[in-house]
Amino acid sequence: MKLIEVNKLVNPLTMYVRAMQSSTKRPGVIESLPEVTYVRPRVRVEEANIASYSRVCGFSRAHGVPITYPQMLAFPLTMGFFGSKYYPWPAMGTVHLANSVKQLQRINVGDELRIELSTGPLIAHEKGQIFTLMQRALRNDQLVWEGTQYLLRVGVRQPKGQAFASALIDPTPLSHQADFFAAGGIGRHYGRVSGDINPIHLSGITAKMFGFRKAIAHGMWTKARALATLMPRESLDQAEAMVEFKTPLFLPARASLWSTRQEDGALFEVRNAKGDKPHLRGRVTY
Repeated sequence: MKLIEVNKLVNPLTMYVRAMQSSTKRPGVIESLPEVTYVRPRVRVEEANIASYSRVCGFSRAHGVPITYPQMLAFPLTMGFFGSKYYPWPAMGTVHLANSVKQLQRINVGDELRIELSTGPLIAHEKGQIFTLMQRALRNDQLVWEGTQYLLRVGVRQPKGQAFASALIDPTPLSHQADFFAAGGIGRHYGRVSGDINPIHLSGITAKMFGFRKAIAHGMWTKARALATLMPRESLDQAEAMVEFKTPLFLPARASLWSTRQEDGALFEVRNAKGDKPHLRGRVTY
């Protein structure tokens, strides 16, 4: 296992330039990802950063440190991996297919965390190759949070791994709970907070350069916005949320939240305003 320690973060723009420079990669069949772990050894959970993230995503102060926030701390490591020799494909054009996060212990403002990102197994998909990135947050050497990103390289032939199967197939009907507005500039606002300044999220002009008719909302913003409405308005010790991204949420847009309460959480979807097309489907437990 190759261990890479990151003590100084690179400017987000520089990270994206490095990622775009990988567009010339033309790998053959990939049997597995290199075993590599990126580490931010000491990251303090800052109150100002939590406040900015919560404001953009709709969380209240009572939520404490949102369950989705530690993934923001791992994002620079993800981009570092994409721009490295260890990532075998072009970075641009990678599709965020699904995402899961799990909080094992309460995280508090002021905590010092060790953030890790490691390569995971490959999964075969009918549209190409899924690869996974595993994220962890440790406090005093104890695991307090973990997450998994499922990312798809469309068009890869002979994908490796077991066939992808949805973890969110549930015939239970959902009912309309709320509506929220995704403003045209939400991609820029979320990008400033998260460091994710992918051009497809920033404006219609930059999105068209990459084949989209309009800018699209960050999937992780849409997930966080739904959880801000669904989760109890209090800081929790343990929680878990899994989502699968279905269709882009083009900006600006009015979205609708549909859910059904379960004994320990909820099954939910973010749909379009009419409620007939899902943007993501998920389950949260706590």
